[in-house]
Amino acid sequence: MNIGILTGGGDCPGLNAVIRAVVKRGLQLGHEFTGIREGWRGLVEAKTVKLDRGSVSGLLPLGGTILGTSRTNPLKKPEDAEKLFRNLEELKIDALVCIGGDDTLSVASKLHDRGIKTVGVPKTIDNDLSGTDFTFGFDTAVSIVTWALDRLHSTTEAHQRVMVVEVMGRHAGWIAVYGGLAGGADVILIPEQPFDVEEVCNYVRKRREAGKYFSLIVAAEGAYPKEAAGMITKDKTLDSFGHVKLGGVGEFLATEIEKRLGLESRFVVLGHLQRGGTPTAYDRVLATRFGVKAIELLNDGKYGRMVALRGNNILDVSLKEATEKLKTVDLEMLRTAQIFFG
Repeated sequence: MNIGILTGGGDCPGLNAVIRAVVKRGLQLGHEFTGIREGWRGLVEAKTVKLDRGSVSGLLPLGGTILGTSRTNPLKKPEDAEKLFRNLEELKIDALVCIGGDDTLSVASKLHDRGIKTVGVPKTIDNDLSGTDFTFGFDTAVSIVTWALDRLHSTTEAHQRVMVVEVMGRHAGWIAVYGGLAGGADVILIPEQPFDVEEVCNYVRKRREAGKYFSLIVAAEGAYPKEAAGMITKDKTLDSFGHVKLGGVGEFLATEIEKRLGLESRFVVLGHLQRGGTPTAYDRVLATRFGVKAIELLNDGKYGRMVALRGNNILDVSLKEATEKLKTVDLEMLRTAQIFFG
């Protein structure tokens, strides 16, 4: 088969490791590969590149994606969907390995329903895809958050400040919880549980009364106060999947704490630092295992599936099951984090 490979949505450490694994294992199985540039947009605009052993050599430690990516919904406009199906035929692409998060894989699921042979690989640093215990890229993001908190700890203590660190996590606070626990945060705020600003101030106040004159607060970008109508946004523009641009909870909270407690407060937005650079060893191995499983699923005629990690085993689940709901932080993890608040 001539198999197309694409990477969609936000970039993520480990994408290139998946591409490498798919191609190397696929060549052993007798397949050939067409790289699709810029995610789903590349199929609409017929932007492709040939992938062979030479083109994937040295990719294992490389961050980003050699194929490029975009947040494109090719099924939003009928004319784009028509171009996609026509290009698949003209490019003689028999099947697709789709590497992405909820949006990318929801398109793959719909294409499978319309007769296209697709297999999905779960990619999101947010770790919010159902069906898999962990997604590659998450471990790298948590490691970067931990690294940042370790460094912010010393400067925050030196100035006896309150530091609010805003991390990624639109609807799920996995990065905030894991990174906050590993980095010794005093308060962790996540989208799953709206926070009370006064309660956060009380945690800070209690810490001062106990003789600890600085505080580190980690807030997922999707966290929001109980009194607000919803998530805090920079503007109201939407991407092609209908998502608003988040950001601002760190600034909001630092301002409120300084106003209510009279304590010098600062905020740091880690932003794209969390998804850039080289993947951790864990993510390289997981991405490689996912890539091998993905091409073997196609080789065995198992379409409409997503590779998944369950325990230490690589299994597969239906794309529909994997994308029908988000995986949010379980209450036990949150309870563990709350033990260390204040």
